[in-house]
Amino acid sequence: MTSPRSTEATTPALQALRDGKLAGSWTLDASRSEIGLRSKSMWGLAKVTGVFREVSGEGAVSAAGDVTGTITVAAASIDTKNGKRDTHLRSADFFEADKYPDITVAVRSVEPAGQGATVNGTLTARGQSRPLSFPATVSAFDGDELSLDGEAQVNRVEFGMTWNQLGMASMDNTITVHLVFTRK
Repeated sequence: MTSPRSTEATTPALQALRDGKLAGSWTLDASRSEIGLRSKSMWGLAKVTGVFREVSGEGAVSAAGDVTGTITVAAASIDTKNGKRDTHLRSADFFEADKYPDITVAVRSVEPAGQGATVNGTLTARGQSRPLSFPATVSAFDGDELSLDGEAQVNRVEFGMTWNQLGMASMDNTITVHLVFTRK
């Protein structure tokens, strides 16, 4: 794990991470957090967006500023506002939610980067695990509550989701996160 002490942290939250003031246990407030999915279909002409309705998570920050944690998403909770599409996304063609009910991100570090941070970890979907790294910003911080926003680019083929009738659907997807953590 990398300690943020060697980089310049300029936002209050990143300064608090660097100074050890965020040390302790944190829990995800699922009622105020959102994990979304964006993709393109119809050969890139139509945007598809969805939200996972069931998320949970927790994390820990050491006195040295090392961050670890886990975010869990219920694969079957995908909601694109199209029941037929949602059923298809839950099927073996995509998430295979009956066999693999959870999508997880195991965070191994959050490192200050300019005015934001880089989140590093491992994404596991459909029993396949791959490294994940994405830029994030802290959108709110008051000492006992922290909001983190970011976008991660994911190629679904890396997770065994290769269905693509007539080449209509993009293999590249954007995962959007708005995560609100509160101190335990």
